[in-house]
Amino acid sequence: MKAPFKWDNYSDQPALLTDKVYKKKMRQKEFASLLKTYLLALFILPFSLLAMPFVKRKEVDSSQFFSMGVDFERNPQETLTLLEELEVESILLRFKLWEMNKLEELQTFIGKLENKHITLKILQDREHIEDLHLLEHDLQLIFQTLHTSVDVYEIGSTINRSKWGFFSVDEYHRFYQVAYNLQQNKFQEICLIGSGVIDFEYHFTAHTLFNFFKYHYDGIASLLYVDRRGAPENTQMGFTLSDKIALLSTLIWLSPKTSNKLYITETNWPLSGTSPYAPTSEKECVSEDMYSDYMLRFHYLAFASQQVDAIAWHQLIAAGYGLVDNRDSLHKRKAFASYKFMVQTLKNAQFLRLDIKRGYYILQCLIKEQLLQIHWSLKPTSLLNEASFEVYSSEGKRIEDKELTISSDPIYLFITHSVGEKVNCL
Repeated sequence: MKAPFKWDNYSDQPALLTDKVYKKKMRQKEFASLLKTYLLALFILPFSLLAMPFVKRKEVDSSQFFSMGVDFERNPQETLTLLEELEVESILLRFKLWEMNKLEELQTFIGKLENKHITLKILQDREHIEDLHLLEHDLQLIFQTLHTSVDVYEIGSTINRSKWGFFSVDEYHRFYQVAYNLQQNKFQEICLIGSGVIDFEYHFTAHTLFNFFKYHYDGIASLLYVDRRGAPENTQMGFTLSDKIALLSTLIWLSPKTSNKLYITETNWPLSGTSPYAPTSEKECVSEDMYSDYMLRFHYLAFASQQVDAIAWHQLIAAGYGLVDNRDSLHKRKAFASYKFMVQTLKNAQFLRLDIKRGYYILQCLIKEQLLQIHWSLKPTSLLNEASFEVYSSEGKRIEDKELTISSDPIYLFITHSVGEKVNCL
């Protein structure tokens, strides 16, 4: 990345943009677009809130729902082994436009991911945002090289953070337009997703979905982090994770610019004690146990929405926020086993319902004609372990205690009696 932008190799993201004069100049230059963003939001967001009850659930393919973010340069051979252990079928890779010299290395790595569904997130830099001819040249090379092995291309990322290079949504519109024109003229078989807004900042999302640019998304990518609010059930401006997904789904449903596909292409929680590798301050960091709990519950709630087509967890190997710590040697965190058991259990699941009562959650699914309930509670409580239960911890260990502790760490109950029969809490 060229000055004043710098890449932080510790946290795998751009460093904070410290040139305040440059930032002010660029924001003034893009003032008209920024004004459009806020004016559009004043109309679109209230209307979307009113329309939320009318959006229907869709049937989500659970085999494609779980996706794992991977750095193709980080421990590549061990990465392939870990992916096979997880049995995850969808992979998200990131590629930096300022490192076009690594395209062949990426192609080689993808060639080793046999029978995996591949999403490629193309990361921008300021040079490619400003020079659209350069962007067209490099995107064409990427599409020519990888179009037969990549299923979905995510064009751009984190468009509402200036350190990532964009200073307005209109700059992103012009950026995405280049990719769309290439798709229509030369690569009609490829799938393009976009928007790429991070966090609950849907005024930016609304502008990416309602505009007069002549392009179309094959789906919407969202970096829906909730880590700064703690647990995924916590609220932000009155919205839980489930509410945020519902509102985003409504925006997609209302927009003429996109197919009805929603991909959460990046989310995680930063881990305590991992500075400088953690992507946030220590204040937002959580313990390894809490990280595992939140990760599972994020996936359960998103799956229960039946609006999210896939979640890409960010990511497999990363010292500050990954399932595997690589600071000294490769060390699997608790979340690795939890993610593995979740994927292997739910990848063929049919969603039935989500019951919530006073902070107690029960996600119900059918797996090969057997009822599965996943229980967790925001306040510790107990449940009798009946003879018809086959109970497992979040890490896949069998639990045979007569009295089950229901806490923030979910447990899996396979039930052999009829679907309509209830379980009783103490």
